[in-house]
Amino acid sequence: MRNLLIVTGALTGALLMASLAFAQAPAGQSGGNSLFQQNCAFCHGRDAGGGETGPDLTRSKVVAEDVNGDKIGPIVRNGIADKGMPKFALPENDIAALVAFIHEAKTKAEAQKGGRRGVDASDLLTGNAEAGKQYFNGGGGCAACHSPTGDLAGISKRLHGLSLEERLLYPRNPPATVTVTLPTGESIQGKLLHRDEFTVALRDASGRYRSWFTDKVKYKVDAPAEAHVDLLAKYSDADIHNLMAYLGTL
Repeated sequence: MRNLLIVTGALTGALLMASLAFAQAPAGQSGGNSLFQQNCAFCHGRDAGGGETGPDLTRSKVVAEDVNGDKIGPIVRNGIADKGMPKFALPENDIAALVAFIHEAKTKAEAQKGGRRGVDASDLLTGNAEAGKQYFNGGGGCAACHSPTGDLAGISKRLHGLSLEERLLYPRNPPATVTVTLPTGESIQGKLLHRDEFTVALRDASGRYRSWFTDKVKYKVDAPAEAHVDLLAKYSDADIHNLMAYLGTL
């Protein structure tokens, strides 16, 4: 019985010490990590060092200038809609925990040897903008589809760094049209929605979805963005750097 009381007392003491340690731990070490993994890691990476869609917070100017959440807090609460950052309705203590975790991650990242692991926008703007303009209007053939005063006006304000280079090299979901010729000779044109070995589908001018078996019709696809794919085999490093420098002036 005496031994049981001693063991019970020891366990109670250990639990009490663990509870006190958790309560006294900085917010970033207690709840901040869990909150970040649940709400932020899918964009900004598990260690806040950047993810597939979110920037590296450990090298963020906002984080560097933040004092006790005065910069980070409003962004968490309100989001940044035009950059895909949602808003989070979190209580103040949770936001404080997130802020603490982000600052802690920043401190750890800066202490690591081997230098930075990310890419700055400035790293991708080291080319010759004038040479990039000449390539855009000449050998690259970019001017055939794009205009610096049209679709590309203000592009450097909408896209930065890797996001801009990815759009340049690998356009996502580029628009394409398709003209389908039926056995009767009738031609139907619209936005290409789907194409595979068996079917082709479009949305016509009236908004109607239409599809056919490819062995029953003839069709022709107009996909200007495929020119980007063709250029991948032709670009030199200088061409890409120069183009990026030129786009950075728009």
